[in-house]
Amino acid sequence: MSDVLASVASWITVPDAADLMGVPLGRVRRFIEEHHLVAVKRDGVVSIPAETIVDGEPLASLHGTVVVLLDSGYSIDSAVEWLYTHDDSLPGTPMEFLLKGHKSAVRRLAMMQAL
Repeated sequence: MSDVLASVASWITVPDAADLMGVPLGRVRRFIEEHHLVAVKRDGVVSIPAETIVDGEPLASLHGTVVVLLDSGYSIDSAVEWLYTHDDSLPGTPMEFLLKGHKSAVRRLAMMQAL
């Protein structure tokens, strides 16, 4: 994983996410498999950026954005790195803009990655 992910404020494990969301572990794993949540292995542990869970639910705008990136040929690891990489056209990281509710700008940028 790149140094870009050092900017993630807080990482949580799958069991932590299950507790935070009030759902079984299997449901969190399904959210990850279906790209409603993103996770990467850090030091051998599957870790989720805590900010992708908002009010006990996966960040709504994350799913479509991740799907666009995967369709553009990104791996899940590189998609997560992209979400946390500063982009002058926003300006900021795509994740910052998703959290602010600007999914259209982020998705346009993600779609441009396919070109």
